[in-house]
Amino acid sequence: MTDVSGLSIGILGGTGDQGKGLARRFALAGLKVVIGSRRAERAREAAESIGAGATGAENAVVAAECDLVIVAVPYDGHKALLESLATQLAGKIVVDCVNPLGFDKQGAYALPVEEGSAAQQAAAVLPESRVVAAFHHVSAVVLMDPAVEKVDLDVLVLGDDREATDTVQALADLIPGVRGVYGGRLRNAFQVEALTANIISVNRRYKAHAGIRVTDI
Repeated sequence: MTDVSGLSIGILGGTGDQGKGLARRFALAGLKVVIGSRRAERAREAAESIGAGATGAENAVVAAECDLVIVAVPYDGHKALLESLATQLAGKIVVDCVNPLGFDKQGAYALPVEEGSAAQQAAAVLPESRVVAAFHHVSAVVLMDPAVEKVDLDVLVLGDDREATDTVQALADLIPGVRGVYGGRLRNAFQVEALTANIISVNRRYKAHAGIRVTDI
């Protein structure tokens, strides 16, 4: 098991629901967590709202100072943000959990991405970083709910760097009830991101906060 207890975790887009949920759970697990935003004040407000010792700073500071950085921004701002932080993120594990989705009267649907997926786009923009795709299907509502002690979920972890994927699997395992599961190379990230549209449809039909489990491992 990879030891991640000493890592500092930065979350770009940590003022959004998913980012705040992940920040809360990792802070509760005892990690140093820093939420990033374009404005430091907004980041600090988000950190204070979740408690557990998280702090906030501007995105560039978070990218430069944290050991591992999670990208949880809206897809429409994904590429531009990473391009602006390529220098700060060089050499680091960058975990992309962005889901390129569109919404219309029929519900959620996957958007085409020129590079193949948001994670592959991140890898193209950040050639000196170790990009991993993970945490796509985690319900922000569940992560933020203090009544939920254990999250019933497997997190699919994809990437081309074995040490990096092992690290992210161990990070997922810190959330009670969650298991990090290796899901293949980064080139397979598209269907994982797209599956979020199906899970949203499940949740709407059944009024649930569904996740996925992988059997027989």
